[in-house]
Amino acid sequence: MSATTASATAPDTRQPAPAVKKPDPARARRRRRLSQWGFIAPAVVFMVLFFGYPLVRNVLMSFQDYSPSTFFDGKAPFSGTDNWSKVFQDDLFGKALWHTIVFTVGSLIGQFGIGLALAVFFTKKFPLNGILRSLILLPWLVPMVVSGIVWRRILDQDTGVLNTFLDTLGMGGATPWLTSPGMALFSVILVNIWIGVPFNMVILYGGLQEIPKELYEAASLDGASAWRTFRSITLPLLKPVITVVLVLGFMSTVKILDLILALTDGGPADATQTLGTLTYQNSFVQLDFGAGAVVGNVLILISAVFAVFYLRANRSEGK
Repeated sequence: MSATTASATAPDTRQPAPAVKKPDPARARRRRRLSQWGFIAPAVVFMVLFFGYPLVRNVLMSFQDYSPSTFFDGKAPFSGTDNWSKVFQDDLFGKALWHTIVFTVGSLIGQFGIGLALAVFFTKKFPLNGILRSLILLPWLVPMVVSGIVWRRILDQDTGVLNTFLDTLGMGGATPWLTSPGMALFSVILVNIWIGVPFNMVILYGGLQEIPKELYEAASLDGASAWRTFRSITLPLLKPVITVVLVLGFMSTVKILDLILALTDGGPADATQTLGTLTYQNSFVQLDFGAGAVVGNVLILISAVFAVFYLRANRSEGK
């Protein structure tokens, strides 16, 4: 009895449990924001160093008298809009701009049209399907300069394989594919189409694989024709992929340089001179870096305008 009484009256020596510290929401947000910036920072630094800085320097160069001596003495006096006036008053700039438009539009139409047709064709199952698709990728995998040199030999007026083949068929074998001002741009467009078709085919083929097969089965049961099925099912569901293909194709085609240099070097008689080749000619042939910077800025502006329209179209579709 006494033991029970003693234990009942003994003081409680247990320590109270420590209070749990509640996390600070503001501090947690700061940590989360810092971790996010930690992942983004390398990309931002890369963009600033390799895109932002060259872009700013190119804009500044277009307003300076930048000559080869500038690389030695560092002097590039401000010349105002002299470079811009000189470029815009040059008849060659207008021709190069027109050739760029024709080259870009012609290439995109040919690459997309043939690429889409091949993508639809390869959705059918038949023997050697995969092998043929792999072989069609070869033109895209070969460096563009190599393709240009090979096609220059093929299209040679005197010893080219194409003219020799046409002469064998009795269709005339003296066509000046690359030496005639009226044929050169057309020939360069054809070569660029040959190079770009595999890329278009691969991307569009991947988009076609994502379209549910049940939709085609339902259309077949409803008696829809092949053209009606393509127009009502394939094209609408393929629209996001088509947009990506055209945007990437435009960005790579509008500034193309190496293919034209390898085929015609901008000739004959400036018949294949584009904004890309004109930038090269001004900067590295005539050593007029200010004029070259002006043409380069025009190319950048064209790409930026196209990108804005593309973003606006995507935003309106999302809404």
